[in-house]
Amino acid sequence: MSSTYGENLKLSIFGQSHGAAIGMTLDGIPAGLPVDPAALNQFLSRRAPGQGAYTTARKEVDLPDFLSGIVNNHTCGAPIAAIIRNENTRSGDYNNLMDCPRPGHADYTAQVKYKGYQDIAGGGHFSGRLTAPLCIAGGLCKQWLEATGITVQAHISVLGGIADEPLFQDPTSQAVLSLCDDFPVLNKEAGDRMKQAIAEAKADGDSLGGIIECIVTGLPAGWGDPMFGGMESRIASIVYGIPAVKGIDFGSGFSGSYMRGSENNDAYCIDDGKIVTVTNNAGGILGGITNGMPLIFTTAIKPTPSISKLQQSVSLSAMTTQELQVRGRHDPCIVPRAVPVIEAAAAIAIYDAYLASRKDA
Repeated sequence: MSSTYGENLKLSIFGQSHGAAIGMTLDGIPAGLPVDPAALNQFLSRRAPGQGAYTTARKEVDLPDFLSGIVNNHTCGAPIAAIIRNENTRSGDYNNLMDCPRPGHADYTAQVKYKGYQDIAGGGHFSGRLTAPLCIAGGLCKQWLEATGITVQAHISVLGGIADEPLFQDPTSQAVLSLCDDFPVLNKEAGDRMKQAIAEAKADGDSLGGIIECIVTGLPAGWGDPMFGGMESRIASIVYGIPAVKGIDFGSGFSGSYMRGSENNDAYCIDDGKIVTVTNNAGGILGGITNGMPLIFTTAIKPTPSISKLQQSVSLSAMTTQELQVRGRHDPCIVPRAVPVIEAAAAIAIYDAYLASRKDA
């Protein structure tokens, strides 16, 4: 399995959803960087399950246990290793899935690739549970980026056909997002309607997907490389490692393909002695390299595939069609909990580029 990411840092994710523990190792981090455990735990709590009517009923504290790499709340130069113990599992809910795979999930493809030896409980290594250790690494990288003046934030852009406010009308704004309570939107009324849409889908035994918008502010111009080392490639590579992600675009993205060049091009101007652009259709990246504007991208999250509605599947042993009703505890909408995961992935990619910039200096 390819569970390692990074060029200048090396992140490895390990574990299964219902195994003894899940965890991560993060190598290549300089010594002497401060770590705020309280801020990290607060960040991890945004992703943790069992915190509302729109999340799974599985409750996990998700507090990391650091095994190495941090001494007296500072990095020591050794690889950072941390685990989160799984405590609230119900593996019996998944026994039938070895023979009858869930539509929309990795059960069938994993069965083909690993010849029936994969861990099916909770989705095993394919589970969204593996985003918890990703958030450990991303939460640390967010702290270290913030110390350099770089902020990574995200919100729900669209859910159930309901749109939140756009991030910023002013493309040069470096303002910090002001999110509503525990539901990551800018407009509370839109958030309340989204919650209602989730409740309706849940009552129908169904689920919803959505779109998450992420912004990185404070980036200097000149980070990234052309071709395969571009910032889009770095970010997309790790974002696509998040279960349920089905699409990503930067700046104007797909909508830019409907424009003329004169509309999509970002005109340059001088603002307070600094080169900026009048618009930000490029999303802060040109030729794979940051241009100093806010880096903006959106991510499409598919509806949770584990739903309680009856679905058509097959019996792999009998080779006949079969009805399946999924048991277990699942999110009717994964989007709210995926927001900090997108932030974490972006922070890891950006910090990797930051380490590259130090080599180039």
